[in-house]
Amino acid sequence: MANIYYVGDWAIMMGPIFAESPFNYEYKGTEIFNYGTWLVEALESSGEHTVTSVPAWDFYRLAPGEFDRILDEYDLLIFSDVEARNFQLHPSFFDRSKFGSKPLTFPDRVRLTVEAIHRGTHALFLGGWLSFNGECGKGGWGRTRLAEVLPVTCLDFEDLRESTEGYRMVPTTGDHPALRGIDLHASPPILGYNITRPRPGCEVLATWGDSPDPAIAVGQFGSGRVAAYTSDPAPHWGCNLVSWDQYPALWQQLVRWLLAS
Repeated sequence: MANIYYVGDWAIMMGPIFAESPFNYEYKGTEIFNYGTWLVEALESSGEHTVTSVPAWDFYRLAPGEFDRILDEYDLLIFSDVEARNFQLHPSFFDRSKFGSKPLTFPDRVRLTVEAIHRGTHALFLGGWLSFNGECGKGGWGRTRLAEVLPVTCLDFEDLRESTEGYRMVPTTGDHPALRGIDLHASPPILGYNITRPRPGCEVLATWGDSPDPAIAVGQFGSGRVAAYTSDPAPHWGCNLVSWDQYPALWQQLVRWLLAS
């Protein structure tokens, strides 16, 4: 049984906003959504894995040494809609009470992730507005050392491609074990994805329609296997995907391949 650490795909909705005077307005309610529920249930449904799902803000607030412990305990990392700043910054950098008391430094979570993958921790990088290069470049993965362990190449500018008509995955290989038994031709329309480029030495298993843009790509870096799915496993881009009857099998098969090295 594999232990999986899944960061991202949580959201907080604040509002709606009610204006009650020219000088006063109030938020009426705050809701927290875990959009990762579908992927967690899919991965745990076979009984092969246990998944710890955490929001990006919990990952951002990890104390020194906590991520090292996680990397020791978990077999597979999943990052979805987790912009690079969550790896590179820490709340203490913005706490004025700490300024000048001692040097403020923390272990580099980008470096720790890259080194862990080379040692044999496996990873699944998933798309979204804050993944790969992302909206207005906010994802920023390609500007960090995460680019060393991605099986695709990020763009240097905004990489979102969206359509209300959707895009469909087209397999590029007949029988790769990461997708064995999955009929991508039957997959539903996906409402958007991150445009990336194929990476030399890695394999693109599916593209988006008749474009060369990778939908699913895999590669090996040191002892670790890595897969990228360049859309979101959850709404809104994935609102049709989560009800697909092959949704659980798709993720289970990808994870089986990642863990089989």
